[in-house]
Amino acid sequence: MAMVPYEEGGGWAARQLHRPSATFHFASRTIRLQQDWRRLGVAAVVWDAAVVLCAYLEMEGIDLRDRSVIELGAGTGLLGIVVTLLGARVTITDRAAALEFLESNVQANLPPELRPRAVVKELTWGKDLDNFPPGAFDFVLGADIVYLEETFAELLQTLEHLCSEQTVILLSCRIRYERDLKFLKMLRDRFSVYEVHYDSSKDVHIYKAQRGSRKDDF
Repeated sequence: MAMVPYEEGGGWAARQLHRPSATFHFASRTIRLQQDWRRLGVAAVVWDAAVVLCAYLEMEGIDLRDRSVIELGAGTGLLGIVVTLLGARVTITDRAAALEFLESNVQANLPPELRPRAVVKELTWGKDLDNFPPGAFDFVLGADIVYLEETFAELLQTLEHLCSEQTVILLSCRIRYERDLKFLKMLRDRFSVYEVHYDSSKDVHIYKAQRGSRKDDF
């Protein structure tokens, strides 16, 4: 969601982030995404958390057919694209500065018959909520959106607005700092939260959250 780039550095991971494109294979398709670190920073590169959540949704066989899904802080659009390919009706959101870039990746990677099922829309957490019907989504998804402490309250407000009692939140993240654990505590004050997957090779956790004390299957 944030537009501020991380510091440039060396190493294989940094080189991957600075590549002009990245290619993935999900839902029996090849997905080729443009990246633009220098123009948009963290919003325009693919992070491991998105890849891990895409793989989790596909490997677990979670039924997304005709489900209503919203993705927060979509960045390059990988997660929203994969969820659309898996059959969902998807609202793919990010801040205004990232939308043109996001839209181009979505349009380039969805076959024409699926494009109407994916809508790219502006959402600044805590500020554009009147544009989204409350509690209207089956799933709320986010990949690596928990890293700026100043956005935590607005993110929680947004989650509460978007979720009904039946909505499932899936957040994929790497726990980098103490503040990330603080967000999880804030989330647990409002939702029932369970860790459902951990990818040790990428050090990425996936958390499922729902209102109340339910621990339902998908």
